[in-house]
Amino acid sequence: MGEHVIICEVGPRDGLQIAKGIMPTEIKKRWITAMAAAGVSEIEVGSFVSPKLIPQMADTAEIVRHAVTLPGLTVVALAPNLRGAQAAHAAGAHRISIPVSVSEGHSRANLNRSPDEQVAEVGRMVEWLAAQERKVPVEASCSTSFGCSFDGRVKVSEVVRIAASLAAVGVPGLALADTVGYAHPALIREVVHAVRAEIGDVLEGLHLHDTMGLGLANALAGIEAGIRNFDSALAGLGGCPFAPGASGNIVTEDLVFMLESMGFATGIDLDRLIAARVILREGLPNETMRGGVPQAGIPKTFRHAA
Repeated sequence: MGEHVIICEVGPRDGLQIAKGIMPTEIKKRWITAMAAAGVSEIEVGSFVSPKLIPQMADTAEIVRHAVTLPGLTVVALAPNLRGAQAAHAAGAHRISIPVSVSEGHSRANLNRSPDEQVAEVGRMVEWLAAQERKVPVEASCSTSFGCSFDGRVKVSEVVRIAASLAAVGVPGLALADTVGYAHPALIREVVHAVRAEIGDVLEGLHLHDTMGLGLANALAGIEAGIRNFDSALAGLGGCPFAPGASGNIVTEDLVFMLESMGFATGIDLDRLIAARVILREGLPNETMRGGVPQAGIPKTFRHAA
């Protein structure tokens, strides 16, 4: 205990991409600013995708340009292809997240490519970024690493193969994503250990959803397996619009509470983080907001980790 755990807030990207409404740009800026002020050190602020497909992301370049002015914040943007990576670089993103589906069905639905074709595209993105004067690292997110709503079970060996292929084209870090929330703690441990055995510390994080109510249990399994980087979303927003049955991410507020209670330092002020829900509600008044800690209140027994 006493170790630092990095939480990347993905609400402004994963959370908003499936929302029923579109959050106004100025409110989105205030929301991101409030979360950064609460101590969230990494925020995935949007994605460089066609606004025809995901209109909620039409203002991503403007949001990135705002977010990079916030002191101490690492600004992450998702880009599914070279054109998106070029736009993210131009806007000033500090890191680029690249989705790579392990399963064929989700890869075709989400990216209109096979997994291997997407790995090749990642290689082109890494090569282009390496040639730029301003160096921007990438992180690949291996979607459907624990199951797929199109293809069902995903072989652990296939997750390992895709992860190894990404490491081979120069990806310095990757996360395993439970895109539709089918994972359970034993599977988390199995897949993390298998991938780590193949690519070592290139595996950095987990992106977990709470579809089956096992999100925090899976996060704990990840902690036990040595993972120290997690994605989560304020109020548990989120889900992939191209993955039937996908529901919200693990709740950032609840994850912070669990980790800090266990003695892991996140650097996030829980009171100020919960207060940011007010801005979220202002921007998306009809969206369902989840979270055990915000609803029950922070217990008097709670203490932030030293």
